[in-house]
Amino acid sequence: MADPFVKSQRLQNLPPYLFAEIDKKKRAAIAAGRDIINLGVGDPDRPTPRPIIESLQKNVENPAFHQYALDQGSPELRRSIADFCKSRYGLDLDPETEILPLIGSKEGLAHFPLAVLNPGEISLVPDPCYPVYRSASQFAGADVYTMPLEPSLGFRPDLDAIPADVYTLARLMFLNFPNNPTGGTADLPYFEKVVGLARTHGFTIAQDAAYNEMYFDKPAPSILQVPGAKDVAVEFHSLSKTFNMTGWRVGFAIGGEPMISALKQVKANCDSGIFTAVQFAAKTALDGYDELTPPIRALYKERRDAFLAAMRKLGWEVPTPEATFYVWIPCPKGYSSTDLCARLLDEASVVTTPGLGFGRTADGYIRVALTVETPRLLEAVDRIGKLSL
Repeated sequence: MADPFVKSQRLQNLPPYLFAEIDKKKRAAIAAGRDIINLGVGDPDRPTPRPIIESLQKNVENPAFHQYALDQGSPELRRSIADFCKSRYGLDLDPETEILPLIGSKEGLAHFPLAVLNPGEISLVPDPCYPVYRSASQFAGADVYTMPLEPSLGFRPDLDAIPADVYTLARLMFLNFPNNPTGGTADLPYFEKVVGLARTHGFTIAQDAAYNEMYFDKPAPSILQVPGAKDVAVEFHSLSKTFNMTGWRVGFAIGGEPMISALKQVKANCDSGIFTAVQFAAKTALDGYDELTPPIRALYKERRDAFLAAMRKLGWEVPTPEATFYVWIPCPKGYSSTDLCARLLDEASVVTTPGLGFGRTADGYIRVALTVETPRLLEAVDRIGKLSL
């Protein structure tokens, strides 16, 4: 008798989802009664700011918001997104055609390849990367071409190293700056080069800007600040880190009308609009950005500086991230990322993320998330210091 259910080949071809595996091991350790310090998944530990919560409390009472929401998002939220992008980046966006609210930026990133890619075409994916870029490209039937993030280039892909025949078949390039997991950043001249290549070779850019507001010194740019970028690039923004709203599932895409319209068409066949009360809470967040986000940014900077100072005191060579709330740490000699993470969990009860989970070029690194209070960060460093590494 044949098996009643067999997973599709596309699922069988995927590796286990990184964060699910980490959570499984963490839960097993907690169930065993151990005091775990979780520096793994990047989920803010502080609550959502009070004005955002109060907005939801108020708007959830509105019976009109209990019905289906508009797929394209409420006009009020789209206008606030346009105002935010104008104030923060100097962008002029049409709220009707160039902005699309998302059920979290991950959802938009996962759906966008279906709007762009055909089987046999190439998706240019950085390595290491947020795993969704690779899996979503595979789901769309594309071939994935790996772009290593070069430490010597500030963890940016070497655009000149990509062969001409690859550019010819490429239809999509994923970028992520500020970068998860490396903390690397990109400036406007780099984005200008990418946009020039996209226009020359006829591919689309998906720039994941989830950490654009988690910078420490110099504000991160938008790729759409490059002249002509709107013709070839879509940028994905998230409220998750900017406002401690990971559980709320709200973000947005911005870009030229043809690409936003294509993403909207995919989404119309896959999901429905965001609960309208959540959209109004998102509007409150964006309208209050200047007051709400700087304290969050300052908190991560304080944690980053304390953690780096403590690790360096132990003798670890740890690069200083310019943005995100991650620290990308080279493994000591003789350790792979999985070996090191296993030892930190088994012997120090500290959860970290192996670089290998983000891509094959990253096995010499682990990622630490600065999403616990400073005393616990320093306790984690103290535990690590007691190991012979």
